[in-house]
Amino acid sequence: MPAKEREFQVSQSRIIVVGAGVAGLCCALELSERGYSVEVVERGRTLGDGCCSWMAGGMLAPWCERAGTDPVIAARGAPSIAWWTRHYPGTVHEGTLVVAHPRDTVELTRFADRTERYERIDGARIAELEPDLAGRFRQGLFFAEEAHVDPRRALMALAEALRRRGVPIRFGTEASPTGIQAPLVVDCRGLAAREALTDLRGVRGEMLVIRSRDVRFSRPVRLLHPRIPLYIVPRGDGVFMVGATMIESDTRSGPTVRSTLELLNAAYALHPAFAEAEILEINADVRPAFPDNIPAVRRIGRTLHPNGLYRHGFLLAPDLARQVADSAAELLPPLEMIDADLRQRRPA
Repeated sequence: MPAKEREFQVSQSRIIVVGAGVAGLCCALELSERGYSVEVVERGRTLGDGCCSWMAGGMLAPWCERAGTDPVIAARGAPSIAWWTRHYPGTVHEGTLVVAHPRDTVELTRFADRTERYERIDGARIAELEPDLAGRFRQGLFFAEEAHVDPRRALMALAEALRRRGVPIRFGTEASPTGIQAPLVVDCRGLAAREALTDLRGVRGEMLVIRSRDVRFSRPVRLLHPRIPLYIVPRGDGVFMVGATMIESDTRSGPTVRSTLELLNAAYALHPAFAEAEILEINADVRPAFPDNIPAVRRIGRTLHPNGLYRHGFLLAPDLARQVADSAAELLPPLEMIDADLRQRRPA
């Protein structure tokens, strides 16, 4: 269990980030790189403990997401591909493939009409990109500029980057932003911040992790379907993350039988060989979202609240981190004044 909540007495130059999910780690790293003294506190006992980022797809797909979201998501998310490339060497730049069965061609047309920066491709090009899909689809869309990360490895890489920069992460520590004595607090607790952000809601998502010896993909593949759209993200060594569900619910129980069957059926529809795949993990969590599904950084007193990442955690966390660091520059004394104050307080 996390340590009992208590007030923190910290250096007046230190920024405290509460939460070590993707938002918290991105904010801490961005602030540290800009010269601020930062500390992260996390209620979980280990990285990813109780964190919805641990169950994410990790797709850096701004133009695919534009097909179903406000255009601002793509505009703010596109620079994150370069951000992740700088901070996580494991970022994979193989694009995204979107396909649909012939009976669902209208879904492919609707998807294409709502987005941009794609190539319309035929069955031969699909087979060239993903040989294991040869002969299965006649049409598709290829978003060559998109990328993806393994969320768990990416989070570990951010934590290691913070360690190298001397930024501590206190695990197993319960902390309320209102009880922290610091010049600036960054509340990255997601849905747990609803006492301050009363319009936050939960959007539940389920996911599977499977291993197949018979299917190999080089990039995320999205299968469009009028009822159950699916994405499958390769993790390497025959391991795939399967996801798609979005349920308006705050319930944090395990995945339902219905959702699990729908994901398995959709994976089978993409390629029948997935019927023989080994199920490694079935999980669910609740993602925080604002009413318009657009993330934002809100300020309440001396606390910044980057929140509402919805299903765009890895795509938009770097953008929220940039906004937080920009706000810190406006709210805190100039760094040279902080450095001078530290020198004055340092024992001779």
